[in-house]
Amino acid sequence: MQRLGEKIRTLRKNRGMTLKELALALGFTSHSYASEIETGKKKPNIEMIIQIADLFGVSVDQLVRDELEVS
Repeated sequence: MQRLGEKIRTLRKNRGMTLKELALALGFTSHSYASEIETGKKKPNIEMIIQIADLFGVSVDQLVRDELEVS
């Protein structure tokens, strides 16, 4: 799970989303929590990981397993 934030950033940028748009899609009014996830300062709970996986159409395994890639 070391690469979780990096993977989320890659998925967000590949889809042309801003941090603010990601935050809104996840139900937050501020982008600070999303930014902290991407930089590794915060680790989301499993419910948030599932929500992020669903949002980007990837599996939870792809997000949390460092050896698997996302696109």
